[in-house]
Amino acid sequence: MHHTLEEYKKAIKIKYEIEKEAEHFDFLYNPSRGKLRDLCWLIFENNPTKEDLNVFRNLFCLDFDHTKKNKFKEQKDKFRPIETFFKGETDPSNIDAINLAAVMVDFQPRPFKKFNEKYRIEEVKQIEIAHKANAVVEIEKEVIGVECLVKNEHEESKEHPKKGNLLFDFAATFSKKIGQKIYPRKIITIGIGAVALMSSALLYFVQKKD
Repeated sequence: MHHTLEEYKKAIKIKYEIEKEAEHFDFLYNPSRGKLRDLCWLIFENNPTKEDLNVFRNLFCLDFDHTKKNKFKEQKDKFRPIETFFKGETDPSNIDAINLAAVMVDFQPRPFKKFNEKYRIEEVKQIEIAHKANAVVEIEKEVIGVECLVKNEHEESKEHPKKGNLLFDFAATFSKKIGQKIYPRKIITIGIGAVALMSSALLYFVQKKD
C-alpha cells in the first residue's frame, strides 16, 4: 500500500503543476494556507461529490455547511501540509490532507481508496498481459523447435542415399585397386608354376631316354 500511496502523491503533484497555470492560477501558483482555504471553500460550494464531502469531514471534523463560512475560516492551519506539499517542501503522510489536495486540483481517481483499487486492477492486468506474452513466446519456441526437428530429419533423409552411394563407390574403387594389385601377382605365380612344371617334365623324359 505504501508504494501505491507514493504513486498517488506523485500523480497529484503532476496534476498540481498543470492546474497552477490554469483556471485557479491565483490560488495555486504561489499557494498559501489562506489561498488554499479560500479555494477549498469555492470548490465545495459547487456541488461536491459525496466522496469529496467525506474527505472534507475527515480532515476538518465537521460537515460542509454553506452557512458556516466564518467557522471554516478558522481551519487555515489545516492547509499547511497541503501548502508545503504543493511547494515540494514536505512529503505528507496524512491521507486526509492528501485526499483534499487531490480535490483541489481535481485529480482523478480519488480518494486514495479508489486510486488504490484502480492501481491494483491495472497491476493485475499488466501481470496477465505479461503471462500471456510469455506463453506466446514459449509456444513460438516450441513451434520453431518442431520445425527445426522436421527440417533436420528431412535433410538427413536426403543425405542417407548419398552416403550409401559414397560407400558403394568407395567399395567398388577399393575392390578395383585390390584387383589391380592381386590379379597380376596371381598371373605371374601361375606362369612361373607352369614353367617349372614343364621343366620338370622335360627333365624326366630326358633321364628316362638315357
